[in-house]
Amino acid sequence: MKVGVYGLGRFGRFWAEQLALRFPVVAYNRSKRDIELKGVDIVEFEYLVTCDVIFICTAISSLREVLTRLAPSVRKDALIIDTCSVKVYPKRLMQDLLPESVSIIATHPMFGPDSGKDGVQGLPIMMDPLRCPQETSVYWSETFRSMGLEVLHMSCDQHDREAAYSQGVTHFVGRMLDELKLQKTQLATVGYIKLLEIVEQTCNDPLQLFLDLQRYNPYAQQMHSDLNSAISTILALLTRMDDAPMEDL
Repeated sequence: MKVGVYGLGRFGRFWAEQLALRFPVVAYNRSKRDIELKGVDIVEFEYLVTCDVIFICTAISSLREVLTRLAPSVRKDALIIDTCSVKVYPKRLMQDLLPESVSIIATHPMFGPDSGKDGVQGLPIMMDPLRCPQETSVYWSETFRSMGLEVLHMSCDQHDREAAYSQGVTHFVGRMLDELKLQKTQLATVGYIKLLEIVEQTCNDPLQLFLDLQRYNPYAQQMHSDLNSAISTILALLTRMDDAPMEDL
C-alpha cells in the first residue's frame, strides 16, 4: 500500500513522519520549499495522485480547492482521508466533489506536534467512515490503534457539536489570553501557569486554524453566544456587588 500526504504544514509534516513508521509514504506540498522528512519522499502532484490512500492535511478554508484539484486525478479506487479539525463541512465537500468510486473516511487526529512530541500513544483520533467498504474502515481503525491511538468512533455532526465547546472554547480563550500579553511572574499560581500553557499550546498553531475552527464549525456561533452570555453574567454579578453596601472589614 502506498500512502500519500497532501499538505506539509506543521501538522502535515508531523503526521507524514508518523505514518512513515508503518507505510511507504510520499508527500506533496503546493508551495515549493525545501522540506526534509524522516522516511518520507517529497513528490510532485502527478505522483501523489497515484497513491492508494491520500491523507489531506491542509487548512479547512483551502479544502474545496484541494478536493477540486484531486477529484479528476486520483485513482478510481483510492481512499481519501481528511484530517480537518471540523467535520460537517469536510464531509459535505468530500461527498459532493469526489467521484462515487472513491472511498472516504473523515478523521480528526486530536493532537499535533506539541502534544505528540513524545509519541502519540494514548492520544485520541476521531473517525467516521463516510463511504467505504467495511473492511477498509476496520483496517484503518485497527491501524490507528496499532499506532497507540485511542480511536473515537462518532458522526461528524456529533464531533462538531462537542468540539465547539471543547477545542473551540480552548482556542478562543487561548487567543483572548494572548491578547492580554500575559507574562511569567514569580507570583504565578498553578492555575496561572496552566493558563500560560493554554496560550502556548493554542498560539503555536497557525492563526488560520483558529479562524477556520470558529468559522467552519456549524455550532461555533452558538458557542460564541454562550461565551459572551457567560462573560456578561459574571460582569453583571460584579456590578451588583459594587452597588451593594460593603460590610465592615
